[in-house]
Amino acid sequence: MSKRDFYEVLGVERGAGADDLKKAYRRLAMKLHPDRNPGDKESEDKFKEAAEAYEVLSDPSKRAAYDQYGHAGVDQSMGGGGAGFGGANFSDIFGDVFSDFFGGGGGRGGGRGGAQRGSDLRYTLELNLEEAVRGTTVSIRVPTLVNCAPCDGSGAKKGSTPSTCPTCGGIGQVRMQQGFFSVQQTCPRCHGQGKIITDPCGSCNGEGRVEEYKTLSVKVPAGVDTGDRIRLSGEGEAGAHGGPTGDLYVVISVREHAIFQRDGKHLYCEVPISYTEAALGGELEVPTLDGRVKLKIPEGTQTGKQFRLRGKGVAPVRGGGAGDLLCRVAVETPVNLSRRQRELLEELRDSLEGDSSHSPKASGWFEGVKRFFGDL
Repeated sequence: MSKRDFYEVLGVERGAGADDLKKAYRRLAMKLHPDRNPGDKESEDKFKEAAEAYEVLSDPSKRAAYDQYGHAGVDQSMGGGGAGFGGANFSDIFGDVFSDFFGGGGGRGGGRGGAQRGSDLRYTLELNLEEAVRGTTVSIRVPTLVNCAPCDGSGAKKGSTPSTCPTCGGIGQVRMQQGFFSVQQTCPRCHGQGKIITDPCGSCNGEGRVEEYKTLSVKVPAGVDTGDRIRLSGEGEAGAHGGPTGDLYVVISVREHAIFQRDGKHLYCEVPISYTEAALGGELEVPTLDGRVKLKIPEGTQTGKQFRLRGKGVAPVRGGGAGDLLCRVAVETPVNLSRRQRELLEELRDSLEGDSSHSPKASGWFEGVKRFFGDL
């Protein structure tokens, strides 16, 4: 019986790339694999058919021969130059495709496990606003894994050495039978190292690393904000089996300020003023991070009026000019009035009665209310 077209078998176009071929084959293999369909001869045949198609199309030279001559170009029985499915090395063909299916460790991607880079660490550094804006230098104490001194990170007791793993013979991998073919997996005993520690170090119990606290000096540049990171190269955890050390990332968290709120390079604050200052105008002192400055309040100032003090904000850590300080006025209603103060306010109220020119916003609002109810 004639064979089906390999592209049709995998369900891909003739111009499909390597990734598309792999995805298509993986999808079929996961569905048709004999281990998932025990006793199903039809699924096994289709699986072999898909495997043969992938074995040819994933090899550039075989694919070129197949594209030009069809099955005759890759069938040895017909004089083709390809290896053919029958002579394929299954671990080479399927290793990368089935790494997840079999739990990792395919034939091509295995290799002996060796030195491993240490983990990166994260440290949250809390600063007040002034420290973040001006920059500072702080000392931090960080728990981390460091190489064990007595065994120099080997995990073996001083004077002894690790021995060859008897399970894998020092290769770091073992061959596992999966259905009708086999794949290589990381050795479960030595975890890919190829060696085991028979006489472990007493200080680290064979781990090669111990936990210690170390004190570091961190230079915080001016202008940092919440979420900014400072990388300290090589200050993370020590690598396993002599691997390189990871990094430490210091993440900035700026505490809330009693007066200012920050938004990027700008600062905001609310300035309370008295009823009389708002009506008559005046001058008052407002705080900035550089000290106090005079702020002129014009007469008739309303609540919500915002004054901008240019250059009194924050100079960003990544460069650029300093932002501004925006002061929002909040007019305070007088409370706890004496009898005389109440009398004066009542006289003022009476003098303003009926003259809408003193309250332009209120006049416009009441006119809007009248129109609203008139429309109803």
